[in-house]
Amino acid sequence: MFREPLIIPVAGLATGIVLSSLTVFYKPELAIAAVLFCALALVSRWRRSRPFVIINLALAFVSLGALTAVLRAPPPAPQLEGSEGEILLLSGCVVQPPVLSADREQFVLELEPGARANVSLTVHEGDQPIRLLYGQRVEFDAKLRRPRNFGNPGAFDYVRYLARQQVYWTASASSSTPIRVLDGRCGSRVQAVVFGLRTAALERIERLYAGDDYAIAMLEAILIGEPGKLEKVWTDHFRRTGTFHALVISGMHIIVLAGTVLFLLRVCMVPEMIALLIAALGAWLYAAVSGWSAPVVRAAGGFSLFLIGRYMFRRGRTLNLLAAIALLYLAWDPGQLFDASFQLSFLCVASIGAFASPLTERALRRYRDSGRQLSEISRDFGLEPDAAEFRVELRLLAETVAAWTRVPLKWIMTAVQFGMRLLLWAAEMVLLSAVIQIALALPMALYFHRISLTGLTANMIVVPLMNLLVPVGFAALFTGWAPIAALTRLLLTMSEYAAGWHVQFEPARRIPDPPVWLALALTAALIWLAVAVRSRTRWIYPALLCALGSFAIMLWAPFPAEVARGTLELTVIDVGQGDGLMLTTPEGKILLIDAGGFPAFGRKKKPNLDIGEDVISPYLWTRRIQHADVIATTHAHEDHVGGLKALIANFHPSEIWTGTVAAESVESEALDTARKSGIRVLARKMGEAFDFGGAQFEVLAPAADHESTPRALNNDSLTLRVRFGEHSFLLTGDIEWPVEGMLLDSRLLGKTTVLKVAHHGSKTSSTDAFLDATQPQFALISAGYGNLFHHPHPDVLDRLEQHHARVLRTDQLGLITIRSDGHRLTVDTLADYERLRFTEPFQAW
Repeated sequence: MFREPLIIPVAGLATGIVLSSLTVFYKPELAIAAVLFCALALVSRWRRSRPFVIINLALAFVSLGALTAVLRAPPPAPQLEGSEGEILLLSGCVVQPPVLSADREQFVLELEPGARANVSLTVHEGDQPIRLLYGQRVEFDAKLRRPRNFGNPGAFDYVRYLARQQVYWTASASSSTPIRVLDGRCGSRVQAVVFGLRTAALERIERLYAGDDYAIAMLEAILIGEPGKLEKVWTDHFRRTGTFHALVISGMHIIVLAGTVLFLLRVCMVPEMIALLIAALGAWLYAAVSGWSAPVVRAAGGFSLFLIGRYMFRRGRTLNLLAAIALLYLAWDPGQLFDASFQLSFLCVASIGAFASPLTERALRRYRDSGRQLSEISRDFGLEPDAAEFRVELRLLAETVAAWTRVPLKWIMTAVQFGMRLLLWAAEMVLLSAVIQIALALPMALYFHRISLTGLTANMIVVPLMNLLVPVGFAALFTGWAPIAALTRLLLTMSEYAAGWHVQFEPARRIPDPPVWLALALTAALIWLAVAVRSRTRWIYPALLCALGSFAIMLWAPFPAEVARGTLELTVIDVGQGDGLMLTTPEGKILLIDAGGFPAFGRKKKPNLDIGEDVISPYLWTRRIQHADVIATTHAHEDHVGGLKALIANFHPSEIWTGTVAAESVESEALDTARKSGIRVLARKMGEAFDFGGAQFEVLAPAADHESTPRALNNDSLTLRVRFGEHSFLLTGDIEWPVEGMLLDSRLLGKTTVLKVAHHGSKTSSTDAFLDATQPQFALISAGYGNLFHHPHPDVLDRLEQHHARVLRTDQLGLITIRSDGHRLTVDTLADYERLRFTEPFQAW
């Protein structure tokens, strides 16, 4: 560890930043603590007490880390005059030019320094996209809103993500809205040149691959860092096989490009230091053109530090260099520590420096070196005994093959050397990939709920292909030559084929959130293993066994779902303008009802956000749910079944319950796939009554004679009543007043404890007569914040208030959970859930 002295300071700095996020510190006390610990370190150094020097320096950096986090805390969000959703006159500077994506054009507008808005213009058929350039001052009318997170545990903090880019609003308008370009320029001249280069590169890609939307979108993302045209389905194979990192612009791009530039310059006899300087400048230029993405900026900084080290004739140590980069970037922006990309980037490189390099050095590289110049016997005597023995075995193999085949021994020697190097290279790549998979297992499980098994071999194929694609792709951009562009397309196709081939062997399961004890155990085992490997002690194998054991448990995930037995629970998940419910029964059965989605509105392109994959599933994984007994769909509108395919794939239900299925719908396609997978699909109709998991279920709609239509209707909705003890829950889907009237005429309605209000609180439902019959104590409304339909309707809210129902809305409260033990009801919202999640692990520990 002392060969990398910067590890302790960066660990202390990171610890201080984490502590500052958990409690409140004041600047004076942190400054005093830092000075005090530094003084104690000096005293300990004077008294030659090395352990106390290390301890006090570590504590000093902890104090500095907390102080840095306080000093560099993000400012409060700026305020703008005007109410939410109001149409305002916006005026500002275009700081990110438009990116056209199917039926939508987007750009970033800086209203004031440090206050930006993401502008989205809907492009209608026949409209011409608006061409705006960086640095133009514009003025136009738009509807302004603040971004909002989904109110569920485990949800991605989208608001914080945008705020780190100084974006605090989203603005929407039509492409027919007149945008007035004002006199004068704004922004930076340097950035104007950079965006000019970026725009030229994007236009060149579109010309080279005209008509091939897949190639255009993928190459714009891989080479220039512009993901606006990517379809999620195009990257699915890469995500599932753990090779998605090869697609996004990262430090690997810098390494490949810098290495290519260095090679070309050295071939041209350019002195080493000048070549390194040119490569470093090129790395920073590429970071600028690719949009200053954080991984590329970090890699460019690392390459610059490497250049400084070479200039000062210092031997480069991976962990020390990595720690130096982390110190610089955390001191500049402490909030980076909580970014998934920062954690994954540094953990990946740290695992290579701490595990992969020492292990390959000890286990493989000496054998690779021993295979050189096999015919020179004198080289045997300078090697370690096992390496010399390996060299003799290779020579005997070559001589034996030469004797059998009568091929000249020199040729056989060359073939054996090449084959041996190829096998050792493959072994090194497998070891490297395995080390990275284990080291990144915890963040991959927490952030993406994936641990790829086929990634061990998929990365061996995809990463080299992508590493070759980057310089070849840039050569195609610079030259515009069709043959080079065709070679780039071929490399992309081969990568997709390799990833797609591996997908068929990848287990179709996801990883739920691991318990706290397992996360701590894996972290401790990896630290122990790193120390053991680098100090070459006999504790390597016990530490490796602990690390592998923790990894295997995380992969196996034998943890029971967090479901309370003896309780009927209804959870309304915040899915925006849609429905997504979970019902757990007293016997622990799990029923998912609807899958969220986005109203279609005739879009040409579906949003890349999949509510089933990106909103509902993460919440279920926070409760360690891996299997759903049943998934029920009320009807086939997009805001109810948009995420159905993802839920089926992630939670493998035994049965799917449906009402009336429209032929032309996403639901119909998903059900066909489910049937082929052996999942039982049951069409529920009025009059059915059955026990499921200790609760009594009744199907109230659709009627047995209700006929399906090609397109889904609200009145197709599956309506369920669930009873347990003294309480009943009425789940209505999107039924409207005609079905409510039918239920009243059929005398099927009665007093209800909990009502899931139909159609998100639309005025077409929840009539006075219906509420008179049901008399709900609680009315749950699933609606999107500031939705275009203005749900829930004021008339419905008035009617619910007149019937003395307590209204709970996801657009105001986020996730809502109601539990019944048969006698008492308890109600929890997102705030209650977060409080329990924060305190329970420590109480259990």
